[in-house]
Amino acid sequence: MLSPTVEDYLKAIYKLQARHEPPVTTSAVADVMEVSSASVTNMVQRLDELGLVDYESYRGATLTEAGTKVALEIIRHHRLLELYLKEVMDYSWEQLHEEAEHLEHHISEEFETKLEELLDYPTHDPHGHPIPARDGTVAEVRARPLAHVEAGTTVQVHHLEDADPKLLHHLEDLGLMPRTRVDVEDRAPFDGPLTLTVHTPDGPRTEVVGRTVAAAVFVSSDVSADER
Repeated sequence: MLSPTVEDYLKAIYKLQARHEPPVTTSAVADVMEVSSASVTNMVQRLDELGLVDYESYRGATLTEAGTKVALEIIRHHRLLELYLKEVMDYSWEQLHEEAEHLEHHISEEFETKLEELLDYPTHDPHGHPIPARDGTVAEVRARPLAHVEAGTTVQVHHLEDADPKLLHHLEDLGLMPRTRVDVEDRAPFDGPLTLTVHTPDGPRTEVVGRTVAAAVFVSSDVSADER
């Protein structure tokens, strides 16, 4: 049995590896975990001894196959729980992440199976991130920040940056939720705001968003003909 802290470290390293070429530096892990670099060094050395990471001094840590398996299992728990808490229990964005963070370490395989069945075998969490499959595979994510999309382009919201619950509330108010079609009408110069037509379930509406907000929305060009 691994402690919740160990599992959190493995999850953090996995997510950092997804953004940057490994190895992951101890300073990057320290920023995510909000602890000192010395604490991270002590932990990754322990994880190395457990065979969960390969650690090299002054370079960083890379998950082993065993470490990756644990990280994906915890991420799978977290994303299934977030979907349940949001769609079934109507938790707020603030409550959602915190509750899932706690529960993800303590559910059994039987509970996980029942949860997946109850949710009708979902593939993505409320933010649009893919839920790892039971066999450890994860759907490939092909998306780019909305902030990088040129004017005159139609895109579909794929997933949202989920670190800030207040920003998630704001994105929800704007209608910028996963699977929503968005027309980028204009981009003001010098990092100015974007003018969007957001096709919400209640109809299209015009929204103007800053680049910081647009950078938290990841979009794909996969918009089917019946959504245009």
